[in-house]
Amino acid sequence: MSELPNCPKCDSEYTYEDGSLIVCPDCGHEFTLESLQESKQDVVEFRDAFGTPLADGDTVTVIKDLKVGGTSSTLKIGTKVKNIRLVGGDHDIDCKIKGFGGMKLKSEFVKKA
Repeated sequence: MSELPNCPKCDSEYTYEDGSLIVCPDCGHEFTLESLQESKQDVVEFRDAFGTPLADGDTVTVIKDLKVGGTSSTLKIGTKVKNIRLVGGDHDIDCKIKGFGGMKLKSEFVKKA
């Protein structure tokens, strides 16, 4: 008997085969081995300007003066940004910066602190 993977949704080890699908009896999630392998390949890795991997909750430092769109303010070099959240799209980082509020930053303009 082949070893079946844990459920990707709830991590239950009690999955079983039902035809071409793998079913989780705990949460009811149905998936295939192909979809599981594709989802592992779709994982995006975010890196700072120096190639260091970033994760949710990290603290980063701005490495370049950045103009804040819609205002005449500038985000100065060396500004620390705590508790970042990584997102997809044209900007990689959602964060709140004291004195500026909610902002989106590109990972190429920060370094991990």
